[in-house]
Formats: sequence, C-alpha cells, structure tokens
Amino acid sequence: MYKYIVKLRSSLLVFLTHNMALPLLQLMRNEERFQYSLHQLAAMPDNSLGFNLGKFLQQRNLELLPYYARHDIKHILLNYDTTEEGEVCLQCFMLGNGHLSFPVTATVLYGFVTMPEHWKAFRLAYRRGRQSISIERWQWFDLLPEPLEQLQQKIDNKESIRFYKK
Repeated sequence: MYKYIVKLRSSLLVFLTHNMALPLLQLMRNEERFQYSLHQLAAMPDNSLGFNLGKFLQQRNLELLPYYARHDIKHILLNYDTTEEGEVCLQCFMLGNGHLSFPVTATVLYGFVTMPEHWKAFRLAYRRGRQSISIERWQWFDLLPEPLEQLQQKIDNKESIRFYKK
C-alpha cells in the first residue's frame, strides 16, 4: 500500500508541475527564453555550469524546455535531484533563501503534507537556503560558462558574487 501511495503522490506532483503549473507560468511570466541548444551546452568547458546542464538533461532523458531552463540550472547548482524529494528540497531552499512565490509555496506545502518521511531533508534544505547567499537576482543564463564548483561554493560560503541584476 505504501508503494502505491508513493507512486500516486509522485504522479500527482509531476502532473501538477508539468501539466498545470508550467503552462500557466509560461502565460503569466515574462521570462527570458533560453537561447542555447543541447549541442551548444555540450561544447562548453567540461567544468562549466552549461556543460553540466546539458549532461544533467541527457542523463535523465529530459527535454530542454526553453522556459524551464532556470529551474534545471537550480537543480544543478543546489545539487538537488529531480526526484519528488529533490523537487521539494529545491523549493524549500528557495523559500529559505527568501524567494516567495506561488510555485515555491505550493510545492513546499505539498511536500510537507504528502511526504512526512522527507521532513528532515526539507528542513535541512530550508536552513541551507537561509544560510546561503541570496541567489534571487542572479542572471542565470550568464552563469553558464562559469565553473560549476566555484558557483556552488559561492552559494554555500556566502561569498560576494557578481552575477546579479542591479
């Protein structure tokens, strides 16, 4: 029975995210369209965020969605997988980091209501977000040529960073 519930909640999360939230957000937001192809990402330096984004998508057999690339970049930078636990952890981090939006709030609430076995991971992700440098104003697509490891260290070490919008 437990396995059935886990499968059901996972399917529900995917449906709510990909079939409802994504199309609505594309209509409501005026986001910058991602300008790179998988081929262009693969041509970036091996240690770069862009190269790792392409590898991340290919390893998981995911499409490069032009208006969802920022979300995938966050998965890589924050090192949260695309599992249901990873999705909620990413949003818990963002909430802790000061990003309050409908998708963040809805995902965090969904996770806390339906995934009590992951509460500790969610709490740790939220705390990590609070303790990290604010990433809300980062220019995500400008970061692609940058070394992934350096960016991850800057997030967790609260070093000053030049990749933000003034």
